[in-house]
Amino acid sequence: MEQEVIIEMSSVELVERLEEERTQLTKLKLNHAVSPLENPNKIKIFRRMIARIETELKKRSIEENQTEKVQ
Repeated sequence: MEQEVIIEMSSVELVERLEEERTQLTKLKLNHAVSPLENPNKIKIFRRMIARIETELKKRSIEENQTEKVQ
């Protein structure tokens, strides 16, 4: 998923997507512990996606706090 797509999503959608990504990452890690994955880079991809989503959510919360302080 591109960064532009993440920016366009609503905060509720991002939280839902974050939960899905974390669940999938956990499943991948468990599967990788039992037997090696064909593409172990998938774990890295999911970690980075989670970080992108968390970064966007943090950015939005900071912006909300700044607008509240101004008002």
